[in-house]
Amino acid sequence: MAVNVDDAHMDFLPENKLLLNAVGEGIYGFDLSGNAVFINPAAERMTGWKAQELLGTNIHSCHHHSHADGSHYPQEDCPIYNTLNDGIAREISRDVFWRKDGSSFPVHYTSTPVYKDNQLIGVVAIFRDISIQKQTEQSLRQALAQVQALSEKLASENDYLHTELKSRTGDVTLSGESPVIQQLSEQIKLVANTNSTVLITGENGTGKELVARNIHRLSERSDKPLISVNCAAFSASLLESELFGHEKGAFTGATSRRKGRFELAHKGTLFLDEVAELSLEAQSKLLRVIQEQEFERVGSSQPIKVDIRLVTATHHDLQKRVEQGLFRMDLFYRLNVFPLNVPPLRVRKSDIGILVGDILQQINSKLGKKITGVSKKGLNNLMAYSWPGNVRELQNIIERQSILCHGSVLDIPSLNNETPPSTVLQTLAEAETAHILQTLEQVHWRISGANGAAALLGVPPSTLRSKMHKLSIQRPS
Repeated sequence: MAVNVDDAHMDFLPENKLLLNAVGEGIYGFDLSGNAVFINPAAERMTGWKAQELLGTNIHSCHHHSHADGSHYPQEDCPIYNTLNDGIAREISRDVFWRKDGSSFPVHYTSTPVYKDNQLIGVVAIFRDISIQKQTEQSLRQALAQVQALSEKLASENDYLHTELKSRTGDVTLSGESPVIQQLSEQIKLVANTNSTVLITGENGTGKELVARNIHRLSERSDKPLISVNCAAFSASLLESELFGHEKGAFTGATSRRKGRFELAHKGTLFLDEVAELSLEAQSKLLRVIQEQEFERVGSSQPIKVDIRLVTATHHDLQKRVEQGLFRMDLFYRLNVFPLNVPPLRVRKSDIGILVGDILQQINSKLGKKITGVSKKGLNNLMAYSWPGNVRELQNIIERQSILCHGSVLDIPSLNNETPPSTVLQTLAEAETAHILQTLEQVHWRISGANGAAALLGVPPSTLRSKMHKLSIQRPS
């Protein structure tokens, strides 16, 4: 933005000099020849050059003669002197000025043209020392590099950890004998008895929460609580209260003090599922808790110390979300200390037979069935399917067919990746209705609570109520 001489001119009236001398930024005034006509005390302090040494001289040759790496900085490339030539204001944040003693410091500066009667008569340059800002940025980069180095070091010490921890861990309850699932089981054993943060990745339905439960069960914290939070299930405003708790009166509806999930997980394990769904504000607060191991409840300034082991999971590519500006880089490196990837079902189809057996045991217990297995044709149909929904889809299909089954052997129809016909969708809706009704009757229509229908079905109470409304399920009068 150009400065009109009616407001401030190159003669610098006494009252203007008092103001310019008082500001903290360095200020230079140049005439059209590029010589200094004004230098304020802040500029003297930052550069070490006294005004009487520079007035009437070309300042570029004194403090702007070289780039940060010491290479020559021609005057014709200098933004300040370019403004003298074209009258265009400029703002620069990646540059250095050189002190009289030969040292340099990073600066942010502007060069603003000065006009009198619509004629360019000079330039005013205003600059400030941004050394502290640059040092902070450098410290952060170094800290992130250290975290990444620790992650790489942990990966390189796998053999040592396996030897030390093997005698202290039992078998994990991950179904399957395929090489990929066996490798995952070994990695779980390796990391379980450390306090390292674990990031579990994998497609939806692969069993990331099961991996988290096994990490906790095989850890030294197994006698303490495992607290799970689905970060995608809460709005940004509710998630903070869910994670950190709140004081009575902290917001409308906060009728009493409530402990958050961090506090409940003290001495145990906190599992944050779908961590990529956290807002940037929530990411910032999570990073602080990880770094300082303390937090405040909503509505309180009293810090609460916690000792937790953090396990997170996501089906997103967090590195890509960092590049997109959707996830904090510093938080990513904090979470990605020991990454585990859960393989999709389509690359471990040899495990389907074992998985079906385990699923049928659970379903027989839950539904009161006595199904002994799946027919050969049904198993072939399962093996021929590509499983876009992974193990969760397998569980749903086995449970749906079990509800419809009246014998001891389950027959699975041919499966494909196309949208099923509406009759099949209706059958699924009927099956869901029957299953929900059976569960509700079993618990006398209690939805919430530890022994409620929602807990037995493995869904939040709000989800169950929504499903009941969609399926028109009502309690008999």
